[in-house]
Amino acid sequence: MATKHYTKDDVTVKWQSDLCIHSEKCFHGLPKVFNPKQRPWVNIDGASAQDIIDQVKKCPSGALSIAGDAEAATMSQEIIVETMPDGPLMVYGNMKIKHDGQEILKDSKATAFCRCGASDNKPYCDGSHKKIDFKG
Repeated sequence: MATKHYTKDDVTVKWQSDLCIHSEKCFHGLPKVFNPKQRPWVNIDGASAQDIIDQVKKCPSGALSIAGDAEAATMSQEIIVETMPDGPLMVYGNMKIKHDGQEILKDSKATAFCRCGASDNKPYCDGSHKKIDFKG
């Protein structure tokens, strides 16, 4: 799992590659900051800190987050599960995931789980449902 941090002023964007489902909400919402065709793909100087925070909060998988975000840290203990049309199973809230004999604590706002069976990052979604035209 690759985790990268990008800092501007008092804001640090955390990106966890294994959680990314390639929804492209970041790219379409703030292309001067998030551009997967460039390296690094996050240009932290491309927008104001507040604009970046607002866009990061729209990430459906939690792959992008604000490090030290008090709101996320104090999130409700309620777990919400949502089936995305033709996409992953989204689970919102803190959880413990048991996979391949390991326990992983997830304290993110959302985790995307594969439903199509094609992910190379099981149990997580990697966006493969788009490549295989998954319906369900």
